[in-house]
Amino acid sequence: MEITASHYLSLAVALGIGLLIGAERERRKGKGPSRGPAGIRTFAITSLTGALSLQLGGEIMLAVATAGVMVLTALAYFRSSAEDPGLTTEIALVITVLLGGWAVREPVVAAGAGVVVAILLSAREEIHRFVRDVLTEGELRDALILLAATLVILPLVPDRYLGPYAALNPRTIWVIMILIMTIGAAGHVAVRAFGPRYGLPMAGFFSGFVSSAATIGAMGGRASSQREMMQPAVAGAVLSTVATVLQMAAVLAAANAPTLRVMTTALVLAGIAALGYGALFTIRAMLPLTKKEVPPGRAFSLGTAAVFALMFSVVLIAAAALKELMGQTGVVVAAAVAGFVDTHSAAASIASLVAAGKLAATDAVLPILAAFTTNTLTKIGFALVSGGARYAMQIIPGLVLVNAAAWLGSGLVEF
Repeated sequence: MEITASHYLSLAVALGIGLLIGAERERRKGKGPSRGPAGIRTFAITSLTGALSLQLGGEIMLAVATAGVMVLTALAYFRSSAEDPGLTTEIALVITVLLGGWAVREPVVAAGAGVVVAILLSAREEIHRFVRDVLTEGELRDALILLAATLVILPLVPDRYLGPYAALNPRTIWVIMILIMTIGAAGHVAVRAFGPRYGLPMAGFFSGFVSSAATIGAMGGRASSQREMMQPAVAGAVLSTVATVLQMAAVLAAANAPTLRVMTTALVLAGIAALGYGALFTIRAMLPLTKKEVPPGRAFSLGTAAVFALMFSVVLIAAAALKELMGQTGVVVAAAVAGFVDTHSAAASIASLVAAGKLAATDAVLPILAAFTTNTLTKIGFALVSGGARYAMQIIPGLVLVNAAAWLGSGLVEF
């Protein structure tokens, strides 16, 4: 066998992986009769064994070496005198021999995987504390649901247009649903991490990714019942409109990139207006507040994501049907009606029509802005009903400003 530079590189990477993981295990190995079965030298040699096995004998030799390591680690585990010896070090040894072999074929990827393993091993206390003391049962359940939806179900969902008028793409619908759950979970984590003092504005911003109109209503209810929370509640409500614009961009990007491109100017101007108006109230909301306990709650609402996906599907079919019957006017009417409930589902539906070749990207601007406008009317109604005149009068000017900026942006594109 001809020895080349790649052989030395593979061995060096394998040695580095073994030393990195072994150094972490050495610190936790302990001393005396109850010490761990493997330290830095064992891990370094194990990783080199994996690399040399693959270089000298191929996959069969690597399989034999891995089996040998597994037998030795099993013997070490059963010889341990500790009441709860655990399996972490033994499993890490098996992973190390495989990573050593992987370093021969993909040294960069193997090195990255080795670093991840070392981080997981070194963060034992933090991971245990987070899972046992910080993470609630509901949050763990939500995390498992999100992972299953992304890693298990998504690959199985067909990526083609089906249903009435061939308007439904199951994969696009599922991706949108995952997006809603992910954004809701991100907002929940931020509130848990930063505490209740700044939690209300932050919660308003992240809740806006799920539903800005619902967020404005919820913040209005808090402002109405707790007058001292008026400013942070207004800040949270206003910041939810920033989330509306950001999520609009994300939804359009997921559904159809050309539609996002023609909507870029409108979204940028609307975002600047929302951010500027929201910054004023956010600064005012940073005044000292009485600390209140924020219950952990759930990471996201599966029902909200499901309803959004259902609404998204209904709007897709309705828009396709109206376009078939009324042409371009039908699409605008359908989007405007859907916008009273949710602007994102309408925008994503219109973008999907563009992706399916049923609508030109430039023709998508008017129906999307129509939905944006009718959704603004819904937000104004929620603000008036939930928070009263004082609350609503602080929010309505910002909503009107953001809507006007979006229409201005669309006019600049046409010009």
